[in-house]
Amino acid sequence: MYTFSNRLRLFAIISMLLGLVLVGISFATTPGSVEEMKAHEASHGHGGHGEEASHDDGKTAHHDDHKTDAHATNDHHGEASQDDAHASEEHHGAEAGHHDSAKHDEHKLTQLQNKPWAAIYIAAFFFMMISLGVLAFYAIQRAAQAGWSPVLFRVMEGITAYIIPGTIVMIILIACSVMHWNHLFHWMDPELVNPDSPHFDKLTAGKQGWLNGPWFIIRAIIYSSIWIAYRQISRRFSLRQDESNDNSNFKKNFRLAAVFLVSFLISESMMSWDWIMSFDHHWFSTLFGWYVFASMFVSGITVIALITIYLKSKGLLPYVNDSHLHDLAKFMFGISIFWTYLWFSQFMLIWYSNIPEEVTYFITRIEDYNLPFFGMIALNLIFPLLILMNSDFKRLNWIIVIAGIVILFGHYIDVFNMVMPATVGPNWSLGIPEIGGILFFLGLFILVVFTTLTKAPLLAKRNPFIEESKQFHY
Repeated sequence: MYTFSNRLRLFAIISMLLGLVLVGISFATTPGSVEEMKAHEASHGHGGHGEEASHDDGKTAHHDDHKTDAHATNDHHGEASQDDAHASEEHHGAEAGHHDSAKHDEHKLTQLQNKPWAAIYIAAFFFMMISLGVLAFYAIQRAAQAGWSPVLFRVMEGITAYIIPGTIVMIILIACSVMHWNHLFHWMDPELVNPDSPHFDKLTAGKQGWLNGPWFIIRAIIYSSIWIAYRQISRRFSLRQDESNDNSNFKKNFRLAAVFLVSFLISESMMSWDWIMSFDHHWFSTLFGWYVFASMFVSGITVIALITIYLKSKGLLPYVNDSHLHDLAKFMFGISIFWTYLWFSQFMLIWYSNIPEEVTYFITRIEDYNLPFFGMIALNLIFPLLILMNSDFKRLNWIIVIAGIVILFGHYIDVFNMVMPATVGPNWSLGIPEIGGILFFLGLFILVVFTTLTKAPLLAKRNPFIEESKQFHY
């Protein structure tokens, strides 16, 4: 029976508290008005707007001088009315320029105000998707009646416990967006679907049947209910099997997993459209559901490996051997290649076709997110490829740990790249709000997972394949 160590529990609590403090600081330092934003930029030496204005004034002055010379040359025509016309044009031009500048400032302010919200959203989604990826992997093992993995079932069940608080947090964040506490989802702006508004957007209005606040929240609840229901029922059957004299609970779990996997594929795809792809609501990709699935799948398997290695280092899981870890490392390697295939397929087809409404998704990320966009490829493909290609390395715990940490960071950056460009534009950084969000949800994740591990024996002793799993060697 596992006992949650006081040191690990203290680490989790401190992580959550520190995360809350950093998130609070990020909200407190977010400008509340255009004036505050400009004052902050001025105090930090960001004179971008002032330089632009000076440059524009220089161009205007040069243009005015040119017009003055032209009028002096044409004075003999006696067209005094042209002076009034030019004065009127200059007046309207100045007004338009001022309006554009004000609109730009308001847009930038909205993006800066989105930054802490986006950082929290990314961290919340990242840890939720780890749990969801493990849930899918667990269901696959159940449906396939795999013989190698039953000694890892309790570890998987511990990780999947986070699906409950993880999805609740996501629903709360979505509700905050629907109530306009933030502006993460641009399609939620009522001006975009108001035909009488100057900001009316025909494409957004055409998607209003799907992208509307109430239906958005209802769908989120439906997805979460499916995942939570399967996790809870499957866990109950698993625990009952330990005390059973037959295999009836095992068979129920098998049938339940087969049904769940069908519903999971549908709900996960729809979730990825709603919770991630709708940030760029004019853009879509038919591969996007699979792409997000590959990211969550490899992240979940990586966390299974890391927690298994940690528990084994504490003298627990005596039946887990190098062959089990070797298989987990093979999955980490294989799904990393699968993720790369999906990333390249999506990128190459859109980039090569060069359709403006599609390619703008990648242009924005390449221009404003060059380092995280291409750095993610190194973290998620090149590093796992070089490290985990060697079969012997897959049996070395310290290499699996290093590769796992890099893979998890790479997929956090992957989620970062999917969310930030549409919510904060070029005003991105990996700073206080991002660190705060990661620390808070890391602490919550550890508390939930390791508390669940204390609730039942770490070995599913009455599983029909448990002996085969104990003797798994190759």
